[in-house]
Amino acid sequence: MKRALLALSLSFWLAGCVTTSDDRFRDYNDDGIHLFREGNYHDARESFHEALKLRPDDPAVLYNIGECYYRMGNAGKAEQSYKECLFRAPNHAACRHSLAVLMMQQNRKAEAGKMIEDWLIREPKLAAAYAEDGWYWHQSGDLIRAQARLQQALEIDPHDLRALIELGQVYETMNRPDRALVLYERAVDKDPKQVELKSRIQFLLARGAGRPRPD
Repeated sequence: MKRALLALSLSFWLAGCVTTSDDRFRDYNDDGIHLFREGNYHDARESFHEALKLRPDDPAVLYNIGECYYRMGNAGKAEQSYKECLFRAPNHAACRHSLAVLMMQQNRKAEAGKMIEDWLIREPKLAAAYAEDGWYWHQSGDLIRAQARLQQALEIDPHDLRALIELGQVYETMNRPDRALVLYERAVDKDPKQVELKSRIQFLLARGAGRPRPD
């Protein structure tokens, strides 16, 4: 199961200015991001904790602390941080996905499904909620239901990156690499930094994937 990437913006340094709490927050936050990307999850967590002292209710920092705990093998602390994040930002899609992944890995499939279903009920016009449900049904092996949910997500937001990639993976599982290729290309057009996806596109092209065939 894939993990969502850290979703924090880069900060900048204002040389010669008096250090403010916002400056210190950005410094700790940037340091945490750098350490996380280097695989130093323990020190990244410490930097994020320092940032959290300055902004105790920041959901992105809480999410990143959870990601550090998850990679350190502390599922209990990770779940606690994810839930604190979602309490403050219920539509934080990456955090909700990370919590769903954790639950599925702990054989709590029904609980994960209920959490996603409740999100859909609360947010019936949110593409991210349909995309998450599509992921859930893909993981459960129900490709038809996964396809339907992901198509609903794209009807709401044709540019939803998560839905584009997940639906492409569903089509690959259905042995429709042609359709997967189109969706992956749309995703890369939206976010050219998708290095792994670019590699997947080249792989499919090398295997002879072309334009979708008529049904």
